[in-house]
Amino acid sequence: MPKSSQPVFLARRSYRRRRKMDAARLLPIGGAVIFMLPVAWEPASTPVPDTARGLVYIFASWVMLILAALILARGLAPTYDEEETAEGSGVLRRRDAGGGAAPRATEPPPEE
Repeated sequence: MPKSSQPVFLARRSYRRRRKMDAARLLPIGGAVIFMLPVAWEPASTPVPDTARGLVYIFASWVMLILAALILARGLAPTYDEEETAEGSGVLRRRDAGGGAAPRATEPPPEE
């Protein structure tokens, strides 16, 4: 078998980013499964409905899903690449906390 000069594995950063993207895609499905679990619980042996336990479970799982989405979103934040450079402007764009794009000059603008 001939040896190739291509690496066998992907770069660590891109591999981890793709796995985080996969996890972000599966998060809503996992959340739906988690929310359906109280339906399968057996009712208590008392005639009084046992809704307090279910509500605490739903609220706690909701908070955990929000935290998981926050962690995944921070891990998938945009990075500075050549792809994010506006053509011909020499300005990198990134998202700031307000959701808008904040320009950052990488070289002085050409004089006209």
